[in-house]
Amino acid sequence: MSAMGLWCVAPGEAALRPGETGDGVLVETLYSGISRGTERLVFHGRVPESEHERMRGPAQEGSFDFPVKYGYSAVGRIAEGADAGQIVFALHPHQDRFRAPATMLAPLPRGVPPERAILGANMETALNILWDSGAGAGDRIAVIGAGLVGLLTGYLAAKLPGAEVTLVDIDPGRDGIAERMGCDFALPAQAPAECDVAIHLSATPEGLATALDCAANDATVVEASWHGAGAIPVALGGAFHSRRLRLVSSQVGNLPPARRPRWSHGRRLAKALDLLEDDRLDALISGETAFSELPERYGAILSDPATLCHCIRYH
Repeated sequence: MSAMGLWCVAPGEAALRPGETGDGVLVETLYSGISRGTERLVFHGRVPESEHERMRGPAQEGSFDFPVKYGYSAVGRIAEGADAGQIVFALHPHQDRFRAPATMLAPLPRGVPPERAILGANMETALNILWDSGAGAGDRIAVIGAGLVGLLTGYLAAKLPGAEVTLVDIDPGRDGIAERMGCDFALPAQAPAECDVAIHLSATPEGLATALDCAANDATVVEASWHGAGAIPVALGGAFHSRRLRLVSSQVGNLPPARRPRWSHGRRLAKALDLLEDDRLDALISGETAFSELPERYGAILSDPATLCHCIRYH
């Protein structure tokens, strides 16, 4: 059975091309979501060669040397069998139909509409970041970078009882959406000090420096950005050692060690979808494009700093 998928065919160039549908349950795609940070690195050929295998998506075709079919946030309707009609989430590239093992298809909770469910993969990332941070009730928490994952991480952190959460970003226009996520907002110059946890998600050296400045003695600084190819300077002079800061990496490909005995990737994804039962999160979907128009729009969507999660509509 044929299917059309979005392929990055060269740095900065995309096209619709036939792709494999795979094996398993047939799903007709309703929506998929563009995750701007990672997909921009893929689109511009900035995935380091050392990470080509580790960064492969579950249904990826091709390689990061191009051409490559990439993406990981699809919502569709099962089209055959006993579960026909059920709406499911899958870690799958932008493609109009596909087959996948039933174990890869996560049913949507009753209270989550398909359009919002495209946030599932990013919510899963935010949940993993919060786990890696060790943040707890009453903590003072700074999240540097109010992009999609930063906003979702702040949203989850703000649910901790008594937590004081501040989203820090260079764009003052992010103050309203930060407030909607239950967080305070600050520009870098006014970022809070003496934080128990600082989480960096801006993918810039300046943002990481701000995160280090926010941290109190013996605090944890989580580096959750993915920078792609290239060296990133880290300001480890100054008070980094005297304050005994703990710098921790977070990446969604692995569960935190303390949770691995009890949690699977499937359990984590199901919980991430449950966490989407809040209509405030609709504010994180910043635009919609028809799948047929995606190749012409893809580069502009990825380069627009106002993009949070962009929705691709298939029907």
